[in-house]
Amino acid sequence: MNDLESRLSRLTSASGRPPVLPAADVSYALHDTPIGTLLLATAAGRVVASSFGDEETMTTRLARAISPRVLRQPAALDDVRRQLDEYLDGRRHTFDLEVDLALATPFQRLVLSDLPSHTSYGRTTTYGRLAGEIDRPKAARAVGTALGANPLCVVLPCHRVIGASGALTGYAGGLDAKRFLLNLESKS
Repeated sequence: MNDLESRLSRLTSASGRPPVLPAADVSYALHDTPIGTLLLATAAGRVVASSFGDEETMTTRLARAISPRVLRQPAALDDVRRQLDEYLDGRRHTFDLEVDLALATPFQRLVLSDLPSHTSYGRTTTYGRLAGEIDRPKAARAVGTALGANPLCVVLPCHRVIGASGALTGYAGGLDAKRFLLNLESKS
């Protein structure tokens, strides 16, 4: 046995199975959905990302904001993926997930933390109305910007916020994804 073979043999466990990786501080998975691929991530049992952002950008953000121990470990996200799939199939109207706004700015936290209480399944609100509800009545554009960078798309329903005229405006997943989500909710 040469030196390389000797070192490789030490990596194999006694059972012959590959080694089990330790749990990551941040586990993530890419999840294909009818509205596009979402990067889902959890840390300490809480959902920290449900994002349309690209993998490299999002994992870098997660590493900087939470921990450099970011690993693709889809099994850790089984419940998140199941609930998301149920929602997108029209079988779930709310998420039973703990979330953490670690990737959000302080203003985004203000806007997003109570977002589910300002909208409900199948109902929309406007950027201006939401700004008023968080005691920032002149901040409709800032609210739109905060929602446009929502790190927890779908889970925190920023798609339910529309323009004052009723027009669909920006969404991280694109207007087709926003339209899909609103149509899905209006059918139920």
